[in-house]
Formats: sequence, structure tokens, C-alpha cells
Amino acid sequence: MKITYLGHATLSIETKDKTLLIDPFISGNELAKDIDIDNLQADYILITHAHQDHILDVEAIAKRTGAKVISNYEIVTYFENKGIAGHPMNHGGKWHFDFGTLHYTNAIHSSSFPDGSYGGQPGGFVLETGHHRIYIAGDTALTYDMKLIPDVIGDLDLAILPVGDNFTMGIDEAIKASKFLSCNKVLGVHFDTFGYIKIDHKEAYEKFAKAKKELYLLSIGGNIKI
Repeated sequence: MKITYLGHATLSIETKDKTLLIDPFISGNELAKDIDIDNLQADYILITHAHQDHILDVEAIAKRTGAKVISNYEIVTYFENKGIAGHPMNHGGKWHFDFGTLHYTNAIHSSSFPDGSYGGQPGGFVLETGHHRIYIAGDTALTYDMKLIPDVIGDLDLAILPVGDNFTMGIDEAIKASKFLSCNKVLGVHFDTFGYIKIDHKEAYEKFAKAKKELYLLSIGGNIKI
């Protein structure tokens, strides 16, 4: 599995034969100006919540690639009304797709579309394939519910957690989350895009190392393989 960081909370996840795009916000992110959304491939687009910095490029990418949107009922309905196919989910549910199994998990945040309309409840995902299991937290506060994930779903290979603070967890909370999740490898997202969420990378790495956890803060366009 190859995971490419496309800025903010946007990721491309390549499984054996499918490509999943997570929360596409690229064209509005100055830091991601070298990423051309017309060159991105996607079979599915996973959306954690309806805020603009997570859905801005969904419509353009989905209509070009034919990707199916996976999210909560309200978000899927919103994009279905634009002619985009979707698969709705809700907290605690799972579904077996052709790329693997998705579990829809809790997140503590808010969710509204750019026009202020209701975007349903925010969530996250656990992606299970034949060889890997990763947690995509979405925008969330630290929550005790995270302890249930390894207990109910199983051991994780990687936790993808927001680390920018102010609107989500920060570094200290992400370390605690990794302990709740019993996962030693964390890919940080939702940082540095704008002033409220700029972080000190050196300090972040030092804190994770002290906690005996491994942190990845990728440059835009960078990737890891698991």
C-alpha cells in the first residue's frame, strides 16, 4: 500500500488495484500549488466531513474520473444531487468494497458545507485490505472511543491523525491517541496549511520519539509504503 500526502488532510492511497482519494482540498491550498488535480487518479473518494478544506475538489475530480464518493448520508446525497455516484455510511457500520473493508468511526468535530448547510456528523474510517489495516481519523478531538478500534477491529499498521491543534488534536493529544489505538506509527495531517495550525516539526518529532512512537510528517507529494 502506497500513501501519498497531497497537502492539508488530503491523501492518495493506492491499494493492490484501486486508488482512494481522501478529503481532496488541493486547488485552494497554496502549499499544494505544484499538485495538478487533473492528473490525479481516483476510483473512490472518501470524505470525513463537509468543510470546504476537505471537499473543495471532490466534484471536479469525481466527474473527471468517475470516482464514487463514500461518506455519511448527507454528504453522499449532496454529491448525488450533482450527478456523482456515492455510497452512504454511518457510525459503527462497515461495508465490503472491491478494495477491502471500510469501517465508519466516530469523530468529534463539526460538519457543514461552505454555504452553511448541514453536512451530517463527522467521521473517520478504518481501511482493511488483505494485508493492511489503517485508521483515518478525520478532523477530530482526542476521544476515548479510539480505544475501541484495536479491540473491536484489530491491530493497526498505521494511524493517520490530525496534529495541527486549534481545530483538531495537537501533537500531545495525537501521542495519547496513538496509545489508545495501540499503534506506534502515526502519519500526521491537517498541519501548516494556515496560521492557526502551523506546528514546530522538530518539537513534534522529539515528543513522539520520547513517547517511543514513530511520526511521519511528509512533504507535499511525498509518500510512504506499508
